[in-house]
Amino acid sequence: MEGQAVAPAAGTVLNALATGNGSAFAIDEYTTATVSLEREAEVEGSIGGVADGDTRLIERCVEYVTERFGGCEGGTVRTDSDVPMASGLKSSSAAANATVLATLDALGVAEEISRDEAARIGVEAARDVGVTVTGAFDDASASMFGGLTVTDNTTDELLHRETPSWGVLVWTPPERAYSVDADVGRCERIAPIADLVAEMALDGDFGRAMTVNGLAFCAALGFDPAPIVEAMPVVKGVSLSGTGPSFTAIGDRESLETLRENWAERNGETWLTQTQTEGARIVETEQGQEIDDET
Repeated sequence: MEGQAVAPAAGTVLNALATGNGSAFAIDEYTTATVSLEREAEVEGSIGGVADGDTRLIERCVEYVTERFGGCEGGTVRTDSDVPMASGLKSSSAAANATVLATLDALGVAEEISRDEAARIGVEAARDVGVTVTGAFDDASASMFGGLTVTDNTTDELLHRETPSWGVLVWTPPERAYSVDADVGRCERIAPIADLVAEMALDGDFGRAMTVNGLAFCAALGFDPAPIVEAMPVVKGVSLSGTGPSFTAIGDRESLETLRENWAERNGETWLTQTQTEGARIVETEQGQEIDDET
């Protein structure tokens, strides 16, 4: 009873901490989950390259899936990721999505469960173990479905989805920031700006929405907005991603290459990627089958 799945990371258009409304877009960087199940066993998780990583989320995802669709099996789950943890690039949502799909694959029931239900299982597990403040349905939906989503995280409602084709530039400094440590009170003070960003996103003005979000949340969370100011003249949109510390910019390749020269002068990692529109998927094995979008 083995399964494997991959889920993309994501960048931010609107941070949901201010009002509960959020927006994110999937990028072409991935987390892989490998699940092996057996009867009458505890669930044990591990994170590749992180000896003492917090495995509560991926373990809870396995438990939720096996409780609902299996026979309460246990076993092992391991995640390996191109995405640094606690960097604002939705690594937790990607890990949860990949783990849920891999567990469904191991149970042989993937075709019976919709992507929407699979994403909600991961969100429920994230809330249960306390790794998210809002539930992060915006991040989870972008990672699960691909493309860009706008959501109401207070009701887990998908308000809008598009599949933009953008180049994406990412700068991740060496520091790490955990969303549960963010000052929610300060974020709630910028709710009028977040409402404006939500309106722009729902109107399809994603670039300006990103930029306004980035400037507002840099102020609320205490990040230097200099990377945004540098990017504004040359890209379509730029923002602090999540609660930081990463920044993402969208635009055409030539403009992003120009910006990359400036961002690369800072400490950390800078890389070019692109939006991802296919979402999470099961990796085919002898037992597994890809989850059906239509179920």
